[in-house]
Amino acid sequence: MNKLLIKTGVALTMLAMLFVMTSAERRFTIYMIGDSTMANKDIKKGQERGWGMALQGFFSDNVIVDNRALNGRSSRSFIIEGHWQKVYDAMMPGDYLVIQFGHNDEKGKIEKNNKRHTEPGLTFDDNYRMFIRAAQEKGVTPIVMNAVVRRNFYRQSDLSVDDESLRGAKGNGTEKINSDTLIDTHGQYIVTPANVAKMMRVPYVDANKITKDLENGLGVEGSRKLHMISAVKNGKDNTHYTVYGAHEVASRLVDAMADVCPELKPYVRHYDYIVSATGHGNYLSLQEAVDAATKNKQTEIYVIDGEFHRPQLQGKKIKIIKTCYVKIIP
Repeated sequence: MNKLLIKTGVALTMLAMLFVMTSAERRFTIYMIGDSTMANKDIKKGQERGWGMALQGFFSDNVIVDNRALNGRSSRSFIIEGHWQKVYDAMMPGDYLVIQFGHNDEKGKIEKNNKRHTEPGLTFDDNYRMFIRAAQEKGVTPIVMNAVVRRNFYRQSDLSVDDESLRGAKGNGTEKINSDTLIDTHGQYIVTPANVAKMMRVPYVDANKITKDLENGLGVEGSRKLHMISAVKNGKDNTHYTVYGAHEVASRLVDAMADVCPELKPYVRHYDYIVSATGHGNYLSLQEAVDAATKNKQTEIYVIDGEFHRPQLQGKKIKIIKTCYVKIIP
């Protein structure tokens, strides 16, 4: 009897180990649909990054982040322009779909030939439900998010600027500020995703609260460096993220994704620096990351993609972790 129990225990242990190994080696794609706060950016044009662009650096290379978010799109225009159909066709069973709209759904109501505006509680909800059902039909797990915040510390925010930019400065670069805590600009558009996710019993991440807590924690001045207002002379953009801002947001949202989808946790990574020649990291070159590291402190550098010369470590305690998409030459 004891021998049988021992053999059974060994068999179960081996089965569990096999399951863990199989899970760890599983490859899948996380598709992302949304607006310019999430979208990939042209790194030749400066510091602007979408948080979805930074997300790849927080996953092992088992996971492919396919960021389909686009500047200026709402849940409506993303569909009618044909972008959603391409995502739907590409998704495979076992993949994930991150859905985050709202910044542009509130716009365009009075535009001629409106392609963007939706109504919370009505068409905005309908679009979210459609995305969720379509993903589930293909065996894909939807992760619903609401919009990230705008950096607005002024009670009369200017929403007239196209492509989601909140103009906090007027000509001379002086901000209009009359509050020491962030003031919401989205209204019911941040409520709809939560309601739909609850109704349809799918994973939900309150990205608005997470980014609000981040901005408030940094304060009026500290939060500037998250946004493009800090990256250009007389900057006015309080919506779009810098390299720093995109990574700060992605690092928080990836943990929130793993909280609502625990099966993602084995794939999540947090390193000191992330290097990507295509702009998905903190640094574009490996040597820059090494130069930024502090002496006498163990530093882990995750290299996502690109071809780099072997860096000069300068006596620093550096551990380099690289994906299969990286080549380091002498």
